[in-house]
Amino acid sequence: MPSDLLLTLLDTAMRGVILALLALLAAVLWRDAPRVSLARIGIALALGMCVQVIGSMPMFELHVPRVWQAPWVAVSVGNAVLFWLFVRALFDDAFRLSPRHVAIWAVAGCLGGLNCAFARGDSVLSLAALGVQRVVPLVFAVLALVAAASQWRADLVEQRRRVRGVIVVTGVVYSLAQLSLRLASPDGRLSELAGLMDMAVMLLVVAVVAWHMLRLGSSDLLPASEAVPAAPPVWPIAAAPVEPLIAPVQARTQEPPDPADESLAAALRHAMEHEHVYRTENLTVASLAERLSVPEYRLRRLINQQLGHRNFSAFVNGYRLDEVRAALRDPAKRDLPILTLALEAGFQSIGPFNRAFKAATGTTPTEFRQLNMADSGIGQPNLAS
Repeated sequence: MPSDLLLTLLDTAMRGVILALLALLAAVLWRDAPRVSLARIGIALALGMCVQVIGSMPMFELHVPRVWQAPWVAVSVGNAVLFWLFVRALFDDAFRLSPRHVAIWAVAGCLGGLNCAFARGDSVLSLAALGVQRVVPLVFAVLALVAAASQWRADLVEQRRRVRGVIVVTGVVYSLAQLSLRLASPDGRLSELAGLMDMAVMLLVVAVVAWHMLRLGSSDLLPASEAVPAAPPVWPIAAAPVEPLIAPVQARTQEPPDPADESLAAALRHAMEHEHVYRTENLTVASLAERLSVPEYRLRRLINQQLGHRNFSAFVNGYRLDEVRAALRDPAKRDLPILTLALEAGFQSIGPFNRAFKAATGTTPTEFRQLNMADSGIGQPNLAS
């Protein structure tokens, strides 16, 4: 069998397997969580990679006019942005897809499509645009690594942490491998051998990611909901007692409680509710575990499996938000700046505090204070006369 024909058959077979795996991943994500940002981005990335697999075929690049290749190239370049967004959503349950993210993806895609359709010759403009296009995968691979590193330690779902590591490492490896192959070609097109190498790396990456994601339950990988409160709640000053964030272990599990976990839960509850350790600057799972004199993995397991929290930052911020809400309902503190209350509760800056507060209550801190002050009659004019 001629070597060229063998390369073509191997290339076609690998592309077919990749397309099947990507379609399977997209179907699983759609089945499990069609309205969750992570699933939507994952589906878009899987379908975008299907387009990339077909559009990067050497025969396609060689014989299809460049103007008709432009949409395929646009989607392929945009995949780098989708990978970054996928990693962000994967590491942060509170991540929400916004028009700004869609705009970034569109700009990257348009750059690739316009370069493919209209860039000609060795003009300075064409070379500069092509250089920017080739740097895009590297830039967003680095951004994906930064997003992963910044949230890794806060993740409390142990299986999901391992899967995230696999996805980030393999994704970055493929981005760098593809960039190297494209840079090694004078015109940016892949030869049959280079295309085969590209598909071999992609097949390895997709197979590894599919294996891990399909073994992992959707409840571990995906957040349960992204529901937003239908209407802003009004919090009365004399609020009824609420269930503490750390409920007794036996209330959350059907199995007999482990005495060691019971003891750790009691110590954690005391540290959070009485010692107010959540006010500590840059509090981490490791530093809290050291304070409680327990291994970090035990504290992770307790907060996740026994107390039902998926992210350490969200767990800690729950206490901080409760303190701020109580302060905003307190008439004695009505003149204190909201920033002061947020910093005293442990937030490091106003931006993250405002986002967390709005997500938890459906109102801004200022609106929350005004609503509760109005309910109490404080600061309202006397209309009895």
